Amino acid sequence: MKKFKVSTLLIIGGLILFVLVISVVFSLVNMGNNKIYKNIFIEDVDVSQKERQEAEEIVKKLYRQKQLNGITLKHDDFEINLSYEQIGVNPELEKSVEEAYSIGRIGNIFTNNYSILFSNFIKRKIDINYNIDENNLDLCINDIENKLPDIKIDGSYSIEGSELIISKGKVGVLVKKDELKKEIIENIKNISTLDNIIEIPTTQVEPEEIDIEQIAQTIKKKPKNAYLSTNPLEVHADENGVELAISIDEAKQILSEEKEEYILPLKITEASTKVADLGENAFPNLLSTYTTNYDASNINRDNNLVLAANKINGTVINPGEVFSYNQTIGKRTIENGFKEAKAYAGGKVVLDVGGGICQLSSTLYNSVLLANLEVTERHNHYFKTTYVPEGRDATVSWGALDFKFKNNRKYPIKIEAIVGDGVATINIYGIKQEDDYTVVIDSSVTSIISSKTEYQVDSSLKDGEEVTTQKGSNGCTSETYKTLLKNGAVVSKTLISSDTYNALPTIIMRNK
Repeated sequence: MKKFKVSTLLIIGGLILFVLVISVVFSLVNMGNNKIYKNIFIEDVDVSQKERQEAEEIVKKLYRQKQLNGITLKHDDFEINLSYEQIGVNPELEKSVEEAYSIGRIGNIFTNNYSILFSNFIKRKIDINYNIDENNLDLCINDIENKLPDIKIDGSYSIEGSELIISKGKVGVLVKKDELKKEIIENIKNISTLDNIIEIPTTQVEPEEIDIEQIAQTIKKKPKNAYLSTNPLEVHADENGVELAISIDEAKQILSEEKEEYILPLKITEASTKVADLGENAFPNLLSTYTTNYDASNINRDNNLVLAANKINGTVINPGEVFSYNQTIGKRTIENGFKEAKAYAGGKVVLDVGGGICQLSSTLYNSVLLANLEVTERHNHYFKTTYVPEGRDATVSWGALDFKFKNNRKYPIKIEAIVGDGVATINIYGIKQEDDYTVVIDSSVTSIISSKTEYQVDSSLKDGEEVTTQKGSNGCTSETYKTLLKNGAVVSKTLISSDTYNALPTIIMRNK
């Protein structure tokens, strides 16, 4: 029995010694191996038998190709490119390569040998960790939804003179935001494919019902006279009294008709003392100014700009109040004096009633930024504009996109809009405060989106004849920062927008 135990121990000891010898030999054989072991992948990219630097170059090259292409989002004829910079994508590529290289190298002699042997037979996949700024991505998705040509439009209203204009909403689509966000993130993480096109998931929805009782309550106010108070100097703006001139039941009867637009009469009670009656003391200081230029020979565009400027000029915004460009300008129609001029719509350059007034909203936007007022809604154009730098435009469209800002100052402000002879200027006046800053706005292009050529068929042309109907231009992505200075020293620098401007395609007509 004793001999059996000794024999067993000798056998076990021999086996252990054999395993140790084999492990040492196996380790010595692999000691000089500077390559990643077999069957190891980063995502779906095979980095087996690659040195660490070579594997890193492969992964980085694939990522750069995807980053350069960005993500193209499509909805019917609508198309927009979303850049990685705009989203805020930061992949940990080097860390993934290091993790792949470390397999079979970071444990003890036994675990390392096991890992090496294991990788010969079974595939090992390393996932890349992507740091994605989901807040930025949410903002991008919201902005894309607002740009869809068939977005759902809720009913809206504006006051023009003594009339309440109510526009009926329109059935349209809304983006399935969580679903789109998931698809974008999955596409970014799939480093091995260059397929960057995603169909925007949408759902069709009905507009909200017009609530005339709520509208009537919102617009109703008593007249207030303007006055000045001193020590400290404060300006109190005048307000006209407003209320419906008909009963709620009569208003509901009008709204029951099938129309796109409804006009309801208002009772306006004028304030007896206006801000203009207070003299220059009401708004003694120029808070900001901004000027853009346009082609005055374009009569229709000039007309639209002058008309819009006249509607804005003299507008007073009290502290806490929000200015709406659409509400102030009103609906752009022939009946309201607007004319057809070139504008961006549905990703194309078209003739549109009121075309050109986005130049005035963009001019106003820059003056608002320089006055350090709070912007509450702003959208960039589908294509680049020529009258302001990238990242400093503000596009508008009735019932969909608006430009709004809040008077976050202690005192009322007044807008002065001057348009003529090819020059549009917006001045903002008020009372300077001790906590005012010098504002500097800087924008820069972060990437270029190349223009493409589209060929369309015109059977009236001769064989071989080509006619260019639209000259293309490159698009870009941009970032815009606002810097606040006090006595020449930088107090803060804030990113206020990351924008994408699509490339305008060259369109060439030919016989076939």
